[in-house]
Amino acid sequence: MRLHKDASRTQRAQLSCAVLLIAATGLPAAWAQSYPARPIRLLVASGPGGGQDFVARLVAPALTERMGQSIVVDNRAGATGSIAAELASRAAPDGYTLLVMSASLVVYGAVNRTRYDLVGDFTPLSQITAAPYVLIAHPTLPVTSVPELIAYAKAHPRKLNYFSTGNASFVHLATEWFRTEAGIDLVHVPYKGLGAAYPDLLAGRVQFGFGSPAFVMPHVRSQTLRPLAITSEARAKTLPDLPTMIEAGMPGFVVSQWIGLLAPRGTPQAIVERLHREIVTALQQPDVTSRLAREGLDALGTPPREFAAHLKSEHETWVRVIKRAGIRAE
Repeated sequence: MRLHKDASRTQRAQLSCAVLLIAATGLPAAWAQSYPARPIRLLVASGPGGGQDFVARLVAPALTERMGQSIVVDNRAGATGSIAAELASRAAPDGYTLLVMSASLVVYGAVNRTRYDLVGDFTPLSQITAAPYVLIAHPTLPVTSVPELIAYAKAHPRKLNYFSTGNASFVHLATEWFRTEAGIDLVHVPYKGLGAAYPDLLAGRVQFGFGSPAFVMPHVRSQTLRPLAITSEARAKTLPDLPTMIEAGMPGFVVSQWIGLLAPRGTPQAIVERLHREIVTALQQPDVTSRLAREGLDALGTPPREFAAHLKSEHETWVRVIKRAGIRAE
């Protein structure tokens, strides 16, 4: 009788172990196979018409086709994307709420206090696109290279005006990084966006700054603006004769206005892998790649770990720049 009870107890223990094993190994796989079972919301950390919105709406149809569920773009502009980021950080980690964000959100978090941790409260999925900046100058400025610009600025302290898209903006910090590395004294003139800055740049009221390729290229072709360098690691195919900032004597100076995709922290690994796989496939579609290229954007689709390391590195870089330049939020 005791032998029978011991056998029954052993069978029950074995059954319990089997159930636990299935729960530990089978459920995530089943979850990934059934995901998604309803529409996925893409929280876009900018308003309609911006770069993040463009990328989200370009990728959304391809993801919809691949995943068999609607991908709903939900624009939540404000505080340089911090409003959307806070909403996403509080969402359930089930793969149904994702955040489309840009490098500007990293800068915002480095300058301002936020109610979320961009590194700790999210699971990186992929860096989707990247675009370098071009250092441009008005043709009346008697310089044709970065060393000449630095020499001119040193000979004429506080006589050069540079534009930005606002105090503590991405473009502001990029130029302050350049200023502090070069050891020059400049005048900062903030604007509400590149579109507002360009009339004064074209008129020569501000003499130089960092601009996106989409804005810069038409003026470079018409010779109304002079390119001095590009902020990518390697030379751009569209401007093969233009040196990088690194080649121009600024070691480590790489600045990219990138766009990435995040999920709330705790999102199951199986879902993370599925989302990354589908993002990569969507970015490989010729029509998606060509449209991104026309906007001066490189399609990336980096793995989650690589994007996580990039996110951390970017945060550390901009914190260092902010401290060195003494930049504070207004």
